[in-house]
Amino acid sequence: MPTFADTNFMPIKPLTILHTSDWHLGRRLYGRMRYDEFEEFLGWLQDAISLQKVDILIVAGDIFDTMTPSNRAQALYYEFLGKVSKSCCQHIVIVAGNHDSPTFLDAPSKVLKFLNVHVIGTACEDLNDEVLVLDDTDGNPHCIIAAVPYLRDRDVRSSSAGESAQTKDANVIKGIRAHYDEVASITKAKQAQLVEVYQHRIPIIATGHLFAAGGTTTDDDGVRELYVGSLGKISADMFDESFDYVALGHLHVPQRVGGRETIRYSGSPIAMGFGEAKQQKQVLLVQFGEIENDVSNQELASNSTAESIMPQLANTSVEKAAKKVASQATEFMDDLFGFDEPSENDEVAKTAAIENTSDQQDQNQNNPSMPNNLDTPNKILHRDDSNQMQVVSLPIPKFQQLAQVSGDLATISETIRSIDPTESIWLEVVYTGNEIVSRLKEQVNEMVENLALEVLITKNASSYNKVLNQQQISETLQDLNEEEVFERCLIAHDIPDEQKSSLRDAYDQIVYNLRHEDTQAE
Repeated sequence: MPTFADTNFMPIKPLTILHTSDWHLGRRLYGRMRYDEFEEFLGWLQDAISLQKVDILIVAGDIFDTMTPSNRAQALYYEFLGKVSKSCCQHIVIVAGNHDSPTFLDAPSKVLKFLNVHVIGTACEDLNDEVLVLDDTDGNPHCIIAAVPYLRDRDVRSSSAGESAQTKDANVIKGIRAHYDEVASITKAKQAQLVEVYQHRIPIIATGHLFAAGGTTTDDDGVRELYVGSLGKISADMFDESFDYVALGHLHVPQRVGGRETIRYSGSPIAMGFGEAKQQKQVLLVQFGEIENDVSNQELASNSTAESIMPQLANTSVEKAAKKVASQATEFMDDLFGFDEPSENDEVAKTAAIENTSDQQDQNQNNPSMPNNLDTPNKILHRDDSNQMQVVSLPIPKFQQLAQVSGDLATISETIRSIDPTESIWLEVVYTGNEIVSRLKEQVNEMVENLALEVLITKNASSYNKVLNQQQISETLQDLNEEEVFERCLIAHDIPDEQKSSLRDAYDQIVYNLRHEDTQAE
């Protein structure tokens, strides 16, 4: 594959792409609305696009949390698209995720094209329609986007009577691979045509919304199995080497796939559950050509934009606002999950995302409510000089602090007392002591009385483990997911163990069909 350094090609024009995903607009947390957080994030993102001079924005699926988004969630979405279309950003590419209604996203796509917003909600019958050649302001081709949305199993396989679950999963993987192979062939053919005319190589960016094998999740992030069974997960080798970068969505923890620097999940922009409370959220910049700014040492909260990034600090000085954003940044989760350690001689690796040390992890556990006070600027995660390319992470400030507090009553009380009483934090309190505690919820509420802290959920893990079939005082149906409710039903009705497996399989199939039925379709 020719590189940008090849003497037969002219240097590529500078190009900056911003990769984000999994907004989940409209999502609630234990019944609490989060529209203020979504609005602040989208305002921050708009400022980031202008500050970083982003040419193309890619949103890799799960724009909304449900297939029937609320009016307010839709208003946030369309207002953001309208504002960004008037900025320096020349194109916006949006693909559907498994939470999205394909037909709902597709419905206004022809109108949005006039704003250079390209939406692919449904897998196209003609895969040429998933390949976008995007022009720059001079009308010359800037890059090629293989805009692949979430591929539902009906998009990639034909079912047969009597198929085993293992055969179905194998056919799903085969269908996904064939889809990407065909799209790759189309993009390479277009790239070759453009090279012949313009005498420089046009980068190819692919999108996807899927579950990578070995991918990391958290317990309460709401990430669903995309396919019934456990084999419907892809590997890095499924993506053609012609893709200069693969922008993925679905997993909320930012991470690489198979150790490949150019196949990445950007992760969700806000913590979707308390299990993500310690994560530093991010968006990713993918830059081609000569880089004008040294983004590795540049903080997003500059003097000109700090107030707009953190509206709640509008009455304070800009310098204080910038300091607030920097102090919120914790270590990036990328490269924490069994990937290769960077070489000491690799200057690029030295500037990559910081890894947690055991001491830092212990510090987080001792005071789980507070992020580490580290000055975390933008980080270069990967640089390829031969292709004039680099990947940079931009840390996102936390618009609502979340924290998990666990232990016996004494530990919980001590931890709560150590928290800044003026800091607005939502808490999940998990009692893990051995003693039976009555009125747990009331006792915890007394601990936070007159504080800015708010307890959203109280869990009694000790009693839960001892008495699985008893509903806890503080537990409501809203606290349980579909699988947990079904397990409670199996226990309550004394279903024999030999029947549970087949019933679970049937139930999983029903839930899968419900989740993937496009209720907005005709």
